[in-house]
Amino acid sequence: MTASLGLLASLHRYPVKSMMGEELNAAHITQRGLFGDRSYALCDAETGKVVSAKNPKKWPGLFSHRAAYTTPPAAGSAVPAVRVTLPGGDFVVSSSPDFAPALSASLGRSVTLLTRPPPQAQLEEYWPDIEELANRDVVTDEAMPPGTFFDLALLHVLTTGTLDRLRELNPRSRFEPRRFRPNLIIDTGDRKGFVENDWIGKTITVGSEVRIQVTGPCPRCVMTTLAQADLPKDPAILKTAAQHNKVAVGVYASVVQAGTIRIGDTITVV
Repeated sequence: MTASLGLLASLHRYPVKSMMGEELNAAHITQRGLFGDRSYALCDAETGKVVSAKNPKKWPGLFSHRAAYTTPPAAGSAVPAVRVTLPGGDFVVSSSPDFAPALSASLGRSVTLLTRPPPQAQLEEYWPDIEELANRDVVTDEAMPPGTFFDLALLHVLTTGTLDRLRELNPRSRFEPRRFRPNLIIDTGDRKGFVENDWIGKTITVGSEVRIQVTGPCPRCVMTTLAQADLPKDPAILKTAAQHNKVAVGVYASVVQAGTIRIGDTITVV
C-alpha cells in the first residue's frame, strides 16, 4: 500500500560548494543528484585542498558569498557559468579572468576555481568542543566521495517535522532550514519528531517520476552553527542535535530513478 509522507515544500541548489545558493521551483534529478548542485568549488592555492566552510577559522567569509547560475542549467548539457555576489554587493562571473583574483581578495586567501573534482580530493573540518562529537576542538583532513564536491552523499533531505522538534527542544535557538543546507525540504504536516529517521533504507517517490533511496542519517558539523545574514553564530544548534538525535539533522539519499521534481509534489513510500 502506498502511503503519503508529505509534500515537497522547497528545493535548494548550491552551485559553488560552501557558498549560499539558489531556491528553485523545479529541478531535474540525475544519477548524480540535483543537476547543477555543487558543480563548482574553490581550491586553496596554498594547500591544494577544497575550500570549505567546515573550517571557519580559515574561511570565515564563505557564507557572505552567494552563487547563482547565469542561465538555468539544462540536463544533458554542460553547466553554465556561475555568478558570485560578493559581500559588498558587487559580483563576478566564473568565466571572467577576474574571478579568482576577486574571490581571493574577498576571502583573504589565494584561491582558484575548480570545475571538476581533483583525484583524492580533501577538505579541512573543524570539530567544535562538544562532548558528543567524535573529535573535539581539532581540525581534521576529510576525504570527499570520488568525482564529486559533496561531503558524503548526493542528496540531502530534511523535514519540517525535524525542524519543529528541534525548536521544541531548544526554543532559544533559530532552527531555520538555511542552517542545514538541504536540497529537498518535505512538509510533513502535523507529524513532528525526527520523522525521516524512519525512512532510512526505504525507497520513496517524489512526484510522478523520481525515486530516491534514503541511505542514512546526515551527521551535522560546525557549519550549522555559523552566522549567515541575520542568523547569529549559535553553537547550541549543533549541541541540540548531538544531545537528541546523535548529531544528525535530516537524511542522505541516492537516486534510483531520475526525472523532474516540482514544489508541491507528493512524497510517497510503498
